[in-house]
Amino acid sequence: MAQNDFKTENESRPALIRAMGRWDLTAVGVNQVIGSGIFIMPATVAATVGIPSSLLPWVAAGMANALIVLCFAEAGTQFREAGGPYAYARTAFGPFIGFEVAWMMWVTRVVAQAALANAFALYVGRFWAPATEGPGRLLVVTLLLGGLAAINLAGVRYGSLAINFFTISKLAPLALFLGVGIFFIEPGNFEGMFDLSGGTGTFGAAVLMLMFTFGGYELITIPASEARSPRRDAPRALLLTIGVVFVIYFLVQLVAVGTLPALDTSDTPLADAAEVFGGSAFGVLIALGGLLSIAGSNAGSMLTGPRLTFALSDNGQLPGFFAHVNGRYRTPDVSILIYLGIAVALAYSGSFVQLATLSVVARIMFYMTTCAAIPVLRRRFEAPADAFKLPGGMLIPSLALIVCIMILRSASAADIKGGGIALLVGAVFYLMAGNAGKQS
Repeated sequence: MAQNDFKTENESRPALIRAMGRWDLTAVGVNQVIGSGIFIMPATVAATVGIPSSLLPWVAAGMANALIVLCFAEAGTQFREAGGPYAYARTAFGPFIGFEVAWMMWVTRVVAQAALANAFALYVGRFWAPATEGPGRLLVVTLLLGGLAAINLAGVRYGSLAINFFTISKLAPLALFLGVGIFFIEPGNFEGMFDLSGGTGTFGAAVLMLMFTFGGYELITIPASEARSPRRDAPRALLLTIGVVFVIYFLVQLVAVGTLPALDTSDTPLADAAEVFGGSAFGVLIALGGLLSIAGSNAGSMLTGPRLTFALSDNGQLPGFFAHVNGRYRTPDVSILIYLGIAVALAYSGSFVQLATLSVVARIMFYMTTCAAIPVLRRRFEAPADAFKLPGGMLIPSLALIVCIMILRSASAADIKGGGIALLVGAVFYLMAGNAGKQS
């Protein structure tokens, strides 16, 4: 058996500098995972299973993602080159499955972009009430997505500057919320924690929605070409990321439940809780921090999402128009405009929760592919000396697959159908690009 070094199509390009260490990769992961969901989901989960019980789905979602992360950790040790889930699927199952994984990663991003735009409108609604529904919501969504697209059309440098600006303030509101709120928790708010009959939905539906807030750690495995020791550091960074994120999320929900009696009816739960224990000025401060964080997540998705279809087209796996580059600004204008149009249409058509759930369905599909790739990669390649290998044979990958299936069972038939349609559209584009019959 041979060791695997996934190669890109163009091997004549200069090699990237390997400068990223374990903590650099962990920072990438935490920054990618913690975004807008945590500013909305505490209320959504409380409404689904009841306020006192709303801590429990976070524990279940954390455990589910830990199993999936372990599969990513082993798969990542087989590769020293870039690619992440796309590389794992392409190597294990061939170019078509690899393409479908990359395509579903794009679908996940564009649907999540629409969900994030609606989350932004909810927080704008704290300052301008019409932003939460009707024409006001459409106006906010259009201005946000259109503005970010215009920035990215003007050049990647401007898109990167926007992300850097928002990233600086991403964790600050959460740190303030936890640092102050932890001292105002009312223990009585947790009575009846194990009674799951107090909400409007099921425990499984709550876990499904929370998968949205945990998504993004798979991106740690993509910049493998720039890590000093990817086989050693990427698995540890993945595990550190999921651990840090879970602790932050659990504490945020703990403070929200312990301080906001009407958590299940709030559109802006962290800001409303902050107002309860810190006064109106503190509530406004957390709301502004939430707006910056959500805008930052939108900016990141608007930068990276269109460049995924550009890369696939540039590699001959999507029709050529996706790879069109603007002659003046040197940006992938067609990919950006297509991404913008779909994101705006989706944002108009659904709520934050509906779109977040649909994006989770798309995400879990490529999570399952990575879990299923583990036994194939084990058979095909000899594990390097410094590789991370899961104990217990196929136990953990099997459990991860079972958990993914159980979570998908909580999705609506419409969401599953939407995921299936997305796969079919991807297959059509793949064939349009002339990929039929291509070998890996």
